[in-house]
Amino acid sequence: MENKPKLRKLITRAIHPFLRIFAKLYFAKPRSYRYKNIKTIVLPGVFFPHFTISTKLLLQFLERQNLAGKSFLELGCGTGIISVFAAKKGAVVLASDINPQAVHNVGLNAEKNHVKVNACLSDLFTEIPSQKFDYIIINPPYYPKAPETLAENAWFCGKDFEYFEKLFGSISPYFDNTSEVFMILSEDCRIDHIQKMALEHALRFTLVLQQKKWGELNFIFKIESLVSLLP
Repeated sequence: MENKPKLRKLITRAIHPFLRIFAKLYFAKPRSYRYKNIKTIVLPGVFFPHFTISTKLLLQFLERQNLAGKSFLELGCGTGIISVFAAKKGAVVLASDINPQAVHNVGLNAEKNHVKVNACLSDLFTEIPSQKFDYIIINPPYYPKAPETLAENAWFCGKDFEYFEKLFGSISPYFDNTSEVFMILSEDCRIDHIQKMALEHALRFTLVLQQKKWGELNFIFKIESLVSLLP
């Protein structure tokens, strides 16, 4: 999955710096983002879903899930639109992010949409008490570079994929074989390498959905513990 066409690689490398400059200027003030009846504000310094398809694809995927009464964790929530959507479907929601601006943003959007979302400042699971969630949703950073600011944690996973090493090493206490844990990844990242890291922590990826838009393939994987699957 990690071998995309050479032309696409060249285009990605060519436009990426310019997109970052444009985005920095455009998102220097609050912007709106809407999915169906959910209206949100994107604060400066928070992951913006406008130019990626991952957030919308996760929302479409969750439309088909029965979330009523389910405990739901959005790990790395950004604006919190996924958490708001889950809360509207009746889930008991905890949204977490390493960025204080994102945690504040979640609160604003929950209030704007008249739902309850608990939000906490946490570097992955560091501030989340050990508990089993029915659902965990992860839209991770996956570009291999060390983040230089809090905002860049939404895009860069560390030079040696430290984000994934920490994630896979700490997630097990938070789910069991009845939980639904989903992660979305793009063909633009090193999926095979990330899967290999997961296996080193006895975690298995199972593809549940793939969709192509704007020339980019995105994949939603279910994460399961190989240990909990043992008889």
